[in-house]
Amino acid sequence: MSINQAIKGIEGFKGESLTDVLAAFENDIVGLDSNNSNKFCESNAINKGLLNSALIVKQASSQIDVIIHASGILYSLPRLLEKGEFVESVSLGAGNTGKKFDLETNLRVAEFKFIDWQGGAESIRQNGIFKDFYELAEYETTKEKFLYVVGTTYPLKFFNGGRAMTSILSKQPKILKAINDKYGARVKVARDYYELYKNEVSICDVKQYTGRDV
Repeated sequence: MSINQAIKGIEGFKGESLTDVLAAFENDIVGLDSNNSNKFCESNAINKGLLNSALIVKQASSQIDVIIHASGILYSLPRLLEKGEFVESVSLGAGNTGKKFDLETNLRVAEFKFIDWQGGAESIRQNGIFKDFYELAEYETTKEKFLYVVGTTYPLKFFNGGRAMTSILSKQPKILKAINDKYGARVKVARDYYELYKNEVSICDVKQYTGRDV
């Protein structure tokens, strides 16, 4: 079965609203015995093919975040790079690739976050983006520094907010210690650190370079 066939099978099953379909199934299945539940499955195309379709799509999408990250960086380059600027290194894969940053050119170092911010409780995303900002801010270089995100409203709200460093860096004790050792009482919340480096690390909307439609 191809991925296109699998997707088509799933789309046929979920219809316009998977929630509505499942709610109807939950009601209709009540009271059915083995024979009638088999007829129910047959009449609604609930079979091995549907299960296999779902498994195929799940396997194909298991690395979708990596694909978004890699394709997003690569596709942005023709519009992002300035005249005379060239790529020195990129980090496109997941995990520790041995590269300091996602992108390094002869003019800039940059990190990319292709995450859709919702504006709610997003502590994990905030923790991640702070770590990226920190590593850019503390990196000694004459090159420009950029943090590319999908929409700047919520990231900037976080960086200008009062979330405690002890909360942001609860999983990064080495970074928390480094900040405490270097800045002491001057840096207690996110905005304290951001104020120190906001003119050195530019937070930019990556959508202007990707032309993203969704």
